[in-house]
Amino acid sequence: MPWIAGERLQAGKYVIEKVLGQGGFGITYKALHIELNKTVVIKTPNEYLSHDPDYNKYVERFIQEGRTLARLSEDPHPHIVGVIDFFIEGAIHCLVMDFVPGENLFEALRRRGALPEVEIVPCIRQIGEALVVVHQAGLVHRDAHPGNIMLGSNGKAVLIDFGIAKELVPKTLSSTGNAGNHGFAPYEQMTRGSREPTVDVYCLAATLYYGVTGQSPTTSLARKLENTSLTPPRQINSGISERLNQAILKGMALEAKDRPQSMQVWLAMLEAPKVTPPPLSYKALKLIRRYVYRKKVVRPKTNLNLKANPGKAATKSPKIIAWGCLTFVLLSYLLIGYLLAASNASYILWAWAVAWACVWAVAWAGAWAVAWAVTWIWACAWVGAWAGAWVLAGAVAWAIAIAGNELRKSFSKVHTFLILASTSSLGLGLGWLGHRIFNTGS
Repeated sequence: MPWIAGERLQAGKYVIEKVLGQGGFGITYKALHIELNKTVVIKTPNEYLSHDPDYNKYVERFIQEGRTLARLSEDPHPHIVGVIDFFIEGAIHCLVMDFVPGENLFEALRRRGALPEVEIVPCIRQIGEALVVVHQAGLVHRDAHPGNIMLGSNGKAVLIDFGIAKELVPKTLSSTGNAGNHGFAPYEQMTRGSREPTVDVYCLAATLYYGVTGQSPTTSLARKLENTSLTPPRQINSGISERLNQAILKGMALEAKDRPQSMQVWLAMLEAPKVTPPPLSYKALKLIRRYVYRKKVVRPKTNLNLKANPGKAATKSPKIIAWGCLTFVLLSYLLIGYLLAASNASYILWAWAVAWACVWAVAWAGAWAVAWAVTWIWACAWVGAWAGAWVLAGAVAWAIAIAGNELRKSFSKVHTFLILASTSSLGLGLGWLGHRIFNTGS
């Protein structure tokens, strides 16, 4: 007789709260662990089977698999219910497991209908990964239907209620009490009690079928005995991918030999294929090489700036100023200004006009204007009757040309013009001012 609410087990260590489920093979209770103040689940063999000829085999299998599950819990898996304890109460063997809150997949589907592919597939993958661990331990769950998959609020799925010893069909039960949930179990499980991993592959594929369609699949017995066809899930829900459709159909192949022979192989069928980009053309490779060359060779100082300021991306290349040439231009025009001021003040007007014309020519027209600039400055010097001025004039024009070419690498023509004009004008002004200062007292 099943235990009733309030009944105490193990000298009061556990208190029964209610019966969660009762089937042909076992009874599941919700109970309270007094010492831990924790809600647990206690699973026991069904006492009604005690007179069955195979009852001892069933209990032996129950004990063996219960201990194996307890060993699995030594290294807890996030998607497998944990085993806490294993004990005997009177003559009844009891397996104590964690209580997993939330709703199972059956309840979620009744409430919401078919679930989107992007939502249900991750849950199925979690359960599949849990079954891989179970299979590696030498167990087969045999009951991975939606009622045994708990869904937490954090998107975590947990596999519960292992179908312990379900391959043993009690002779005292009718055929309707055979192992496995009929809508999700392969026919070899219900007729021969198969313990192969392909049983779990079929159950989980059928659960995924139900998840994406909201409809229970055609039973394997109807397909086997009545030759009833299985409707492809994509005919019910056209929104699922063909990849998922084929994975479900392959996992639910009627004969075990036609299914993936391991859970890992079936899970691989759920993965999206990796997209390999097409090979780059010769033109594309050439453009990439040119871009890399420009980044590494032409603008190395930009990369240095990025290293110095990793949080700030550089958007412009550094400005390069030909300070040596500009200094020579300044000093040369200072000397010209001083000499012109010393000879005749009217020549300063000529020097200003020639200086601006020279700067404009170099900045806008290019190096060919050097000869034109030299001619104008030489003419200025000749009018001033300074015998050695043409030498200085040529040197100044050459310095302006070099400075202009260097400045145009980093500045626009307008900015180059302004820099050279300001430098030459400043030199002429300082030369004139120097002459006035040094000759005031004479």
